[in-house]
Amino acid sequence: MKLFELLTFTLRVRTVPQALPRLEQSLREAGEGVHLMGCWVSEIGSQNLIAVLRGFDDGGCRERERERYLLASDGFAIGEFLLEQQVDDYSAFDFVEPLPPGAHGPFYELREYNLVPSGLAPTLRGWVKAVERRTGPDYSQVYAAFYATSGQIPRYLHIWPYSSLEQRLEVRTRAVAEGAWPPENSAPQLLQMHFTVYLPAPFSPLR
Repeated sequence: MKLFELLTFTLRVRTVPQALPRLEQSLREAGEGVHLMGCWVSEIGSQNLIAVLRGFDDGGCRERERERYLLASDGFAIGEFLLEQQVDDYSAFDFVEPLPPGAHGPFYELREYNLVPSGLAPTLRGWVKAVERRTGPDYSQVYAAFYATSGQIPRYLHIWPYSSLEQRLEVRTRAVAEGAWPPENSAPQLLQMHFTVYLPAPFSPLR
């Protein structure tokens, strides 16, 4: 699967528990060829966020689903709680196979980097060289990595599951100290870095 969509919903304070069952039901109404990969609620960073990652069999499936929810009166059934919603399109890095559904977390860190105009190709070359070691048994797995095809470009997103915040700190610190990460020549490509740590919704395939 190559094509993905990240939906980010910003909700009114203390409405996330009410919104999640409605969102779960609405996601089931997606057409054929649309796959729910993960759904998470923000824990560290901006609060009252729900992030939904979906994959598509092809571009036609994505366009049909986009039209369905854009033309609906309340496409995700959470309109009364909603402050803002954002949709971003991504293509997966060809050389990083997404993890299968299951319990890889429960902490999921979504990291998004805005790049200089020429920064995507060098970033991909650096990842090709470094990702096998960084995601090996000495460190931790990455769920997947994607480059944006809409909105501000170039930019890329990578999603890292951790069993605990302590594991996250230990692995990240050691990977840098031992030269396993970040990829070579990555710093000159970066303009801005943003991250949020999420916990899975009860119905998320990635837990």
